[in-house]
Amino acid sequence: MFEAVEDLIGEHADLEKQLADPSVHADQANARKLNKRYAELTPIVGTYRSWRQTGDDIETARELAADDPEFAAEVKELEEQREELTEKLRLLLVPRDPSDDKDVLLEIKAGAGGDESALFAGDLLRMYLRYAERIGWKTEIIDSTESELGGYKDVQVAVKTKGGQTPEPGNGVWARMKYEGGVHRVQRVPSTESQGRIHTSAAGVLVTPEAEEVDVEIHANDLRIDVYRSSGPGGQSVNTTDSAVRITHIPTGVVASCQNEKSQLQNKEQAMRILRSRLLAAAQEEAESKAADARRSQVRTVDRSEKIRTYNFPENRISDHRVGFKAYNLDQVLDGDLNAVIQACVDADSAAKLAAAQ
Repeated sequence: MFEAVEDLIGEHADLEKQLADPSVHADQANARKLNKRYAELTPIVGTYRSWRQTGDDIETARELAADDPEFAAEVKELEEQREELTEKLRLLLVPRDPSDDKDVLLEIKAGAGGDESALFAGDLLRMYLRYAERIGWKTEIIDSTESELGGYKDVQVAVKTKGGQTPEPGNGVWARMKYEGGVHRVQRVPSTESQGRIHTSAAGVLVTPEAEEVDVEIHANDLRIDVYRSSGPGGQSVNTTDSAVRITHIPTGVVASCQNEKSQLQNKEQAMRILRSRLLAAAQEEAESKAADARRSQVRTVDRSEKIRTYNFPENRISDHRVGFKAYNLDQVLDGDLNAVIQACVDADSAAKLAAAQ
């Protein structure tokens, strides 16, 4: 069992040797790549060594138990430990999403439900900002279009690890946030409802891994850049100068725009970040069938019939319809306590991959 791990142990030792060489760090991109792989292999190697050691300890305890029955309890305890380590190692060996350690761009769009949907989009934004704060991630609102009642028609947020650190496997921003893509439905009495009736509205969430410049190649000749006057609330330069930027990638038709920053140059830089990430997601959809299946599950149109999750205010209930998760702490979830909801999706995904690998 787990014979393939021996090769990974050799690779882990080789990476350790390379990373100890100062000359390797002269190439920062290569050093990041080696560090990433080393971080992926470290828990596998550590768990495997514990698994093997526990197996040796069981044999020793069994020999001792033959002469002294008091060691029988220790045998049982060690067997339980080995069983837990076996399951943990199986999960660690499940093929990982190569984007798991990437930062993400999160887009929330109001959908069916008018002003109430825009207010709900604002609630989702606050939920994700508070969740990121709890985890220790950094957030940056890149672009937004506010509604008249204070919600958002559309808002884009960058979520990233602090200091560019390589996260532990399974704890990267994309590894956790990729399950948020889809249609989120809310059931509650709107503030504008005089009869006390419960309304249903929806907002869409799109999550894409943020691309670095090395991830996608963009040629200047393939871009059409349009500038226009910003609209909506803003500072001194908004609505008075052509500072807003829209970039179209001509070969694919992918469009990204930004109007929140004061200068045209800043808006162009932010729009390019969005464009790179959208092109990366499109390239991964085309190249990787598994990644394509995952991304197609993120509904691009905000149709209430395609919901992934329901937020029921009268019952203080949150339900994730993909994995059957249900809890009655909606107020806490909206305050950023999302771990249990996301972990249910992570566990279901890991179980499905494990079953497919057997």
